[in-house]
Amino acid sequence: MAVEILMPALSPTMEEGTLAKWLVKEGQAVKSGMIIAEIETDKATMEFEAVDEGVMGKILIAEGTAGVKVNTPIAVLVEEGEDAPAAAAPKAATPAAAVPVAVAAPPVASPAPVAAAPAGARVFASPLARRIARDKGLDLGSVKGSGPHGRIVRADVEGAVPMAAAPAATAPAPAPAAAAKPAAVASMPTGMAAETVMKMYADRPYEEVALDGMRRTVAARLTEAKQTIPHFYLRREVRLDALMAFREQMNKGLESRGVKLSVNDFIIKACAMALQAVPNANAVWAGDRILKLKPSDVAVAVAVEGGLFTPVLRDADKKSLSALSAEMKDLATRAKTKKLAPHEYQGGSFAISNLGMMGVENFDAVINPPHGAILAVGAGIKKPVVLADGTIGVATVMSMTLSVDHRVIDGALGAEFLKAVIEALENPMVMLA
Repeated sequence: MAVEILMPALSPTMEEGTLAKWLVKEGQAVKSGMIIAEIETDKATMEFEAVDEGVMGKILIAEGTAGVKVNTPIAVLVEEGEDAPAAAAPKAATPAAAVPVAVAAPPVASPAPVAAAPAGARVFASPLARRIARDKGLDLGSVKGSGPHGRIVRADVEGAVPMAAAPAATAPAPAPAAAAKPAAVASMPTGMAAETVMKMYADRPYEEVALDGMRRTVAARLTEAKQTIPHFYLRREVRLDALMAFREQMNKGLESRGVKLSVNDFIIKACAMALQAVPNANAVWAGDRILKLKPSDVAVAVAVEGGLFTPVLRDADKKSLSALSAEMKDLATRAKTKKLAPHEYQGGSFAISNLGMMGVENFDAVINPPHGAILAVGAGIKKPVVLADGTIGVATVMSMTLSVDHRVIDGALGAEFLKAVIEALENPMVMLA
């Protein structure tokens, strides 16, 4: 029997992707665990492993096809000697008509492509598991998946016993479909319609740039952040002369090991230590509650072509400066080639955005939900300052702006956190303790 291979959800937030490359050809034998394709999500290009075994009978989605919805059939796996095109023909048209889900619609609004799928939250299952469940009259909603991201595989359903209430699972099916409509409306930022804007510039030459997955996600998330998060801003300046001298001394000592610390490495460490010193600021907004994290997981914005990543350095307070430097370089390099795994850029409670290296003196960053705050770091500029003895001197001063989610962190708490960051940067020796 032919088995459909569906577009996988390679991260918890993935709704669609680009089929970047097929690694198998029609007629080629496929084994479970074999890498058969490369899928490009909004953030990364990831390998896709086969769950079932058989022969690649028909490839339904060509390489380079963008906007393929999760759970859309992308290929058909057949048994030896089975007529693949004939088996695939009636099913190939079904997903196209059954996937009217918006780009950023929530998973609950995405209908499953098979009749046996339950109502409510979307169930991730391999094609073979769905077929076995359908044959047994098994409600997949009652099965716990043991595959990647909780995906239901063959072993999960073979020993499962059908429940008497399973047939009734189809009754509430219209509810998710109804929810899909408002989700579609809210899937992209509001504003002037494309046709209206294009008419305004009809007499001017321009180039139209289509939104790729990353830019579409950035637009939707940042619009949501500015519309729903009550931002407030705390601004401070930090004197960097002691840090610059300390960094120069450390880099001389580390030169033989090929390590060169950046100012950004010190900022990451200082923020990680501040999250431990002010634990109430180490928190995220979770809809109807606040989650206070115990580790210092610090995200750092990295600019890439067409958007940005925020790779997360986990347990940053426990790592040495040289370890943080090496990890940050590795994450940034792989971010620019979209080779990060989802767990490497999701999570964290706090983020850093540093534009100082580009000469920007100060700016306000937008909070990346569900984070409680983000620190915008400007360039170090030599300025006249009043020294401790009351005389006028010159110091290297760096501006920092802390954008704070007022639902999570109040003004006094944010000020306490920012003070802890500055104390570490102005007394860099404490970062070695």
